[in-house]
Amino acid sequence: PTGFYSLTYGAFVYPLVFLPVVRLWSVSRVRGYVTPADFVRGRYGSAALALLTAVTGTVAMMFYIALQLAGLEAVLRTMGLNWAGLAGHIPLFVAFVILAVYTYRAGLRAPALISFVKGLVIYLVIVTATVTVSWRLGWSTIFDAADTKFAALPSHGEGIVLGTDNQLQYVTLALGSALALFVYPNVVTGALACRSSNVLKRNMAALPINALVLGLFPLLGYAAIAAHTHPIVNAATGRPDSNTIIPMLFEGQFTSWFAGIAFAAIGIGALVPAAVMSIAVANLWTRNIYKAYLHRDATPEQETRQAKIASLTVKFGAVALVVLIDPQYSITLHQIGGVIILQTLPMVAIALYTRWFHLWGLAAGWAVGLAWGLSMLYSIPDPATGTGHFGATGLELARLSILGRHPFAGSPMQIYVGLVALLGNLVVAAVVTVVLRRMRVRNGTDETEARDYHADKAVPQLKPVVVG
Repeated sequence: PTGFYSLTYGAFVYPLVFLPVVRLWSVSRVRGYVTPADFVRGRYGSAALALLTAVTGTVAMMFYIALQLAGLEAVLRTMGLNWAGLAGHIPLFVAFVILAVYTYRAGLRAPALISFVKGLVIYLVIVTATVTVSWRLGWSTIFDAADTKFAALPSHGEGIVLGTDNQLQYVTLALGSALALFVYPNVVTGALACRSSNVLKRNMAALPINALVLGLFPLLGYAAIAAHTHPIVNAATGRPDSNTIIPMLFEGQFTSWFAGIAFAAIGIGALVPAAVMSIAVANLWTRNIYKAYLHRDATPEQETRQAKIASLTVKFGAVALVVLIDPQYSITLHQIGGVIILQTLPMVAIALYTRWFHLWGLAAGWAVGLAWGLSMLYSIPDPATGTGHFGATGLELARLSILGRHPFAGSPMQIYVGLVALLGNLVVAAVVTVVLRRMRVRNGTDETEARDYHADKAVPQLKPVVVG
């Protein structure tokens, strides 16, 4: 049904990333890698390719952190922080301050200490809320109300069931999001923090449970329709803030104490991943940009200071993205980040299994995929207003241009931009690789060995990895 892409995406994640993540953990522990860019540098002996990986990961992380800030902002707006003019952005800046203070000093210790509590509170709140609204309203009433509303919308003429024009977008978005998850720097940071591959495997075994919880969120959205819950109007823009729907459902359908717990759960659910994301960006900046290019002899104290500055700077960037793009749905920020980070998939995920691609082929594919993906995103307006840019991540096939041609002219079906850009990336990388191999151009030096990808804590050459 409409809105349940996160459930499908969650189902894709586990089988797609289980083996690659374990391989990355192993080689990172043997070689002392901390970031995806570290692995790329070691695999191809190329500082330039590592730099591309680091910069791409940093930009993608800004969009992901922006999603967390938007969630915090929605809760604060629901709690009454909603004013006109410039003051209307106060909830966003309060969210920024909370996140900055939370992560500036504690590093990875802060999210690690409360991650279990975060998961427990979120599970309890979501399950309790789902059971309660189903008991009060009834699932028949909930689904009938949602079906009636969606059927009346021009873009959802077939109700809660996916329309024929959206099915391809649904599948490609779920698949693209699952592929992107593995190469996000924060996921790598979390994986490398595990003390052994067995611990990593046990943690990943919980992914299907997380997918089920993700599937409950759309059900609460349907319940909000049946309960006639309306979003708060953003006093600064005059537009309804769709991100406040779920907080408003909690406020309208539950007691004040439970709504308070729910707001806290949303807040913690945004703070913990955002903290890990900030640390991942700090590692990228410090190890793969600052120390590699700006200050090779940096002391540990200088590296620590740079890490804190980078962590703070990326949050400023995330605030700017929320203000400048202001999408109809905050999840669009995450999906845009997915388009960007997917362009590092060939040089990170595929490289875990083969070095067939030439390093300059990977660089060329990255450039084409990123440029094409951003140009497609720029051409997509806000679906609510029909104006602006970066409004969504689904592109009509009729508008898909390949070397000036429109092979799917007239087709109203939509497709996820990230997967299209990745396919372009792979094609260019493959073509350039074939050409360079025929020209016998050197393909860098691989410092890793086959046994590095199958190590565990019992292997004597394992190195400790400090990730935050």
